[in-house]
Amino acid sequence: MWFFRAPHIVYGEDALSYLASIQGERAFIVTDANLVKLGVVDRVTEPLTEAGLAVDVFSEVEPDPSIETVTRASAQARAFHADWVIGLGGGSAMDTAKMVRVLADRTDLQAIDVNPIEPINLSGRVKLCTIPTTSGTGAEASWPSIVTDHSENRKLILGHTDSLADVAIVDPSIPAGMPAWLTADTGMDALVHAIEIYAGPWHNDFVDGMVLQAIKLIFEYLPRAYRDGSDMEAREKMHIAATMAGVGINNSNVGLAHALAHSLGGVFHPPHGRATSTFLPYTLQFITREAPERYADIARWLDLPGDTPAERATALIAAYKQLQRQVNHPVDVRGLKVPEDKFYVNLDHIVEAAEADGTMFNNPRIPDTQEVRRLFEYAYAGHDVDF
Repeated sequence: MWFFRAPHIVYGEDALSYLASIQGERAFIVTDANLVKLGVVDRVTEPLTEAGLAVDVFSEVEPDPSIETVTRASAQARAFHADWVIGLGGGSAMDTAKMVRVLADRTDLQAIDVNPIEPINLSGRVKLCTIPTTSGTGAEASWPSIVTDHSENRKLILGHTDSLADVAIVDPSIPAGMPAWLTADTGMDALVHAIEIYAGPWHNDFVDGMVLQAIKLIFEYLPRAYRDGSDMEAREKMHIAATMAGVGINNSNVGLAHALAHSLGGVFHPPHGRATSTFLPYTLQFITREAPERYADIARWLDLPGDTPAERATALIAAYKQLQRQVNHPVDVRGLKVPEDKFYVNLDHIVEAAEADGTMFNNPRIPDTQEVRRLFEYAYAGHDVDF
């Protein structure tokens, strides 16, 4: 038995105005200090106030939010007696907001208690609205929260399917001000999501078409959005594609590139989207040596050449690398500014963390410990995977 889960999605021009129609009393905005400075928080506060809600703001979310940040934000939301939590930002803010909503409702829980196995039995008293300011993480439409445990230098996948947002507002005017580098980081992250979802063993008919379309949109519109941030057609298509991939995560899962990126990120903290997209060509080379078929499907959808599944999968990897070059993205782990000496000193821990990551086993080919280590080493040096 399977279930299809997605929030109520409000998208397109002027979607943000939907906030003026929500019913409630007290809205708690979870965001970061930069969005306060840029006035984006004001754009959210105004319609909420128009709807008659009192508003409080937690603006201390950092990249790779920590358990401590989630705990502080949750305590503030509880004290405010919020009945709406509004996650405004990139994946870090929305992941934090998902946890805050759970912990504001279930005051008896700690962040570490929230997992996909044990029911969390939310009362429904506190609702969640997610508003992405970038086009990539898909966190607005998915239930997991990626939270950093600094005591162990590890990223944890927390959350439960019931922590999914009630409403996701996907307004392309909000990410229109993203700089080119952030457009690339987040757009490539969305592409990794969609590719891994389509090829993973949990793929299903409900998400296959959605993520294939997301892949096509990203290949077509990311270079345009990167070159010209004022291209609103490209912005809207990228924003929609990222959310479609997020829905895919919610009803399937990502894979090996994420396991490697999560574990590297727990130590060195490169931007998440940049890390996942850097690892993907290497994980594709590894997987397609034994299981090229689903990747060949993607290549056919993109009209890439090849007579056999292996040839079409190779064409997909080449097209992906070309896109990396178009948006000036790193092609190896050295490009993530990870010092070589520190990389090798921490490699045992990174490999161990990757093998413990929940996405490690959602792959057509699962590496053993030695292969995980070699994948990291090859990705660091920029070598094509030949094993």
